[in-house]
Amino acid sequence: MILDFVAEAVKGFVDMEWRDEGIILGTRRHGETSAILEVMTRSHGRHLGLVRGGRSRKQQPVLQAGNKVDLIWRARLDEHLGTFQVEALDLNAARLFDSASAIYGLQMLAAHLRLLPERDPHERLYETLELVIDHLDDPVSAGELAVRFEVMMLDELGFGLDLTECAATGDRADLAYVSPKSGRAVSRAAGEPWHDRMLALPAFLLRAGLRADAVALDDAFRLTGFFFNRHVYEPRGLAGSEARAAFLGALKRYRSGFDEGGGSAVS
Repeated sequence: MILDFVAEAVKGFVDMEWRDEGIILGTRRHGETSAILEVMTRSHGRHLGLVRGGRSRKQQPVLQAGNKVDLIWRARLDEHLGTFQVEALDLNAARLFDSASAIYGLQMLAAHLRLLPERDPHERLYETLELVIDHLDDPVSAGELAVRFEVMMLDELGFGLDLTECAATGDRADLAYVSPKSGRAVSRAAGEPWHDRMLALPAFLLRAGLRADAVALDDAFRLTGFFFNRHVYEPRGLAGSEARAAFLGALKRYRSGFDEGGGSAVS
């Protein structure tokens, strides 16, 4: 009994520690020289920690949103903020900061991830985040990947869309709508009488590798935005994401510039 008591007491003085990879979502100042780092990690979810000397010239280029880093987290107790030791893996920020759509895209992704409980693991979401960031400086691919990320976010938040079969008939072919009430797919034939009440279901969301035109992409973001508003923002008393609106605006400006310029556009 005495040995058990001593063992439990000693545990309180043993530092907690883990190592993981993560993608930086943001930083904020702490004191004169340090920074509080917010990261999405592969195995430990969205996590915060103190980086001592994080405002130094050496650390600042590493602690930029979008960068992939190797992390060691230490704390006396699991519920403490703890400290991060950070090493760069992929310095994506320098590449992404030349693109307006990429900057707003990063902000949108971070805003979505902040809807999740801190330290709640979402490994599948982390892997998708990594893929989206790899393509954020290509506005065409960025839009398609970002809206797929939103579909996955809804699922991780517990409000996933069922796009596998028609809610009315069970058919899996020619799915063209989503019911705003149930979030389930509806076939073209079954939904046609109520098409003005339905949300459009772009085909590219159903088939990997299928590209989206401007109309399909707008329909996809309208679809995810509807369910974010209904199930996430409104119940929490939140306004719609400003970062999301800015990202969609950047994509629209890119498309307009491409169409008018006949070949290239500034993102």
